[in-house]
Amino acid sequence: MRYLLGLFTCSLFVLSTLKAQSPKNSSATDIYHAIEKLNFLGSALYIAAHPDDENTRLISYLSNNVKARTGYLSLTRGDGGQNLIGPELRELLGVLRTQELLAARRVDGGEQFFSRANDFGYSKQPGETLEIWNKEAILSDVVRTIRKFKPDVIINRFDHRTPGTTHGHHTSSAMLSFEAFDLANNASAFPEQLSSTNTWQPKRLFFNTSWWFYGSEEKFKAADKSKMLHMDVGTYYPMLGMSNNEIASLASSQHLCQGFGRLSSRGTADEYVELLKGSLPNDKSNLFDGIDTSWSRIDGGKAIGDILYDVQENFNFKNPTVHITNLLKAYQLLQNVSDEHWKNLKTAELTAIITAISGLHLEAITKIPFSNPGLNVDVQIQALNRSDITIELKSVYLNEQNTTIESSALNNNELFEKKIDVHIPSTTNFTSPYWLMEKGTLGTYSVSNTDLIGKPETPRAFNAIFNISINGISVPITKPIVYKYAKPDKGELYQPFEVVPEATASFTDKVLIFADALPKRIPVTIKAHKDNISGTVDLIFGKGWQVDKKSQPFSIVKKGDEQTVYFTLSPPATENESSISPIIKLNGKEITKELVTIAYDHVPTQTILLPSETKVVRLNIQKAGENIGYIMGAGDEVPTSLEQIGYNVQLIDPTTITKESLKKYDAVVLGIRAYNVVEELKFKQKFILEYAKNGGTVIVQYNTASRWGAQFENIAPYALEISRDRVTNENSEVKIIAKDNSLVHFPNEISHSDFDGWVQERGLYFPNKWSAEFTPVLEMHDDGEESTKGSLLIAPYGKGNYIYTGLSFFRELPVGVPGAYKLFSNMLSVGKNKVVTKAKIKG
Repeated sequence: MRYLLGLFTCSLFVLSTLKAQSPKNSSATDIYHAIEKLNFLGSALYIAAHPDDENTRLISYLSNNVKARTGYLSLTRGDGGQNLIGPELRELLGVLRTQELLAARRVDGGEQFFSRANDFGYSKQPGETLEIWNKEAILSDVVRTIRKFKPDVIINRFDHRTPGTTHGHHTSSAMLSFEAFDLANNASAFPEQLSSTNTWQPKRLFFNTSWWFYGSEEKFKAADKSKMLHMDVGTYYPMLGMSNNEIASLASSQHLCQGFGRLSSRGTADEYVELLKGSLPNDKSNLFDGIDTSWSRIDGGKAIGDILYDVQENFNFKNPTVHITNLLKAYQLLQNVSDEHWKNLKTAELTAIITAISGLHLEAITKIPFSNPGLNVDVQIQALNRSDITIELKSVYLNEQNTTIESSALNNNELFEKKIDVHIPSTTNFTSPYWLMEKGTLGTYSVSNTDLIGKPETPRAFNAIFNISINGISVPITKPIVYKYAKPDKGELYQPFEVVPEATASFTDKVLIFADALPKRIPVTIKAHKDNISGTVDLIFGKGWQVDKKSQPFSIVKKGDEQTVYFTLSPPATENESSISPIIKLNGKEITKELVTIAYDHVPTQTILLPSETKVVRLNIQKAGENIGYIMGAGDEVPTSLEQIGYNVQLIDPTTITKESLKKYDAVVLGIRAYNVVEELKFKQKFILEYAKNGGTVIVQYNTASRWGAQFENIAPYALEISRDRVTNENSEVKIIAKDNSLVHFPNEISHSDFDGWVQERGLYFPNKWSAEFTPVLEMHDDGEESTKGSLLIAPYGKGNYIYTGLSFFRELPVGVPGAYKLFSNMLSVGKNKVVTKAKIKG
């Protein structure tokens, strides 16, 4: 939860990491730092493709040293990445990474923006990226952000001139920025935007270059730097008690699901930016050189600046309240400024400073985390003046509902409290990320409400507006309504107050596999978000599928309780892919959503409503073996998927691995990036390889070689080198080159059609060198590239087998790709030709 506009973050960061949703309290140093930023009227916008692409050193430097308003436009929300801390992938991962970016900005002092681009996965060329994204749509988003943010300078993270040398998303972000720089000031470009904003021409466009883009430090040292600016961003901030690099390290460490937690760095740090468009500054250490960043840049601003510069120059750290009169005088003058952009920005900043200086604590809190449209909710209003300043609470509005609070003087340290009964209109939208409310495409989210485009999250449905009189001057202060509670092991906690349906429904499994024509009992779990509800659930199903009953009744007494009803679903006789979904019928309403909650300590709790559905697959599949040991890596749903086809999967705690403990398994599978993230494996590797040598099957899924450290000379029994080779086109041709190998025959025949319907990619981080003991099974490539044969390798080892695969089973199995199930079953069945069984499906 962001309070006081995120201005006062740095010195309190350590205290707030475990309470990411708590309000921030401000010291005199924080207030002074905010006044410095208040007195700088200049903006910089950093642009890149993904969460964790941003240069937190430069963002922090611009925000905390230069004092500029600094934003980061990430074109995507990182939906296509991996997750090292939990099960969230795709849309849910995008929600989590959005919040991690906001957490990073709370640390480095920046602001966060997004386009509608969907991170559909790795792309090698910007041409492909821009086609999938819909270039015009995302270009319009970049132009919209520039017009609304109005940056004086724009900085690209990547080089628009070097397509094919890095992720296609990266180059595309720079290409779109380069084009948008001029289009933002062209009234004929995206004219529909001009009803809510106006044209804007940034002064300069830079590329944040470094030796990395030149291939070596020697090449960069010899490069022509006549159009480059240089800044030492390693500066130390005595007022904050931290260096810029320390702040930047803490900011980037908020990207926990990407494994970006890192040690702090200190000392000199060089940053270079190359001018691409606009005028070259005379002072090559100052991006804003020659740009008026004083109060004089706006009409009526000089008088305001005369007051506020004096406050900054003579700031009283022992008693900041002595400045309240001048701050209020500046506040009044600011309300007469005609420049709405700067008026709104600086009014918000100045209001936060006035609130902090007066020690004014304002909250609107509930004792419940959510409610439903049409109901009333108790909101506790709290107001506390912790100064000798004359402050009066005139009124409080809760979403335009006047609370009828009588005007009350707020005496020093006397808490004002009042309970308000607030009505939630029946037309109130449910709480959910706005970009997930409509069905989009592979590359672009659909957002009908254009006012939301660019925003990091859905605006809160309910806010309290405190009409405060300070020394006789009216200052409205807005606070979101929040849920406040405590846990014995964590203390006081906050989370957003949400609006949800009266009930939601979900399936236990997102994919159901039918290996034969026998019916299955399908559980549908209804969760109540209101007391005393009753209704029915219908099951919607596709052609060829049959259900025993059209409708099932339910009745739940207590909010938060669940009830499970069962439908018997019969599959078609032949292979088929379809989906099923529930419809809750309740009080004349139809609800088709499930409720998903994302809760981590480092980000605010997120509530997401998604369509409730499960993929159902009629699949002819056989398997050999029963008991599978699975060593979890970075997190995936492969174990659950294997259980779907009848395997008994046991998660193995790496600390318990011994020579004897692995003997009971028919195969041992290592999850994605296991060698990258599980330190214990460096001690247990010998037992895993010995298990294979004695007759077992070991299957290792993809790892990144650069991240497993020196503890492993090799993760395989023979020479094997992992590369960055990948095939990103999920529809690329796959050739079976080991035509006689059991992996493509036993117990399931694998054909080219088994590679139809794959999602996001074929695979990643394929080996590019291996010893003669390995047999490559498949060959594939992206358009315009040479074929790679490292996606699936098998080698006999002693009496057993070792398999390494970079194929993206962690994506394919959870979404029910039939061919992926068959191929994985074959890998698990290696060496078991004498025992073949029809897959027994879970259910």
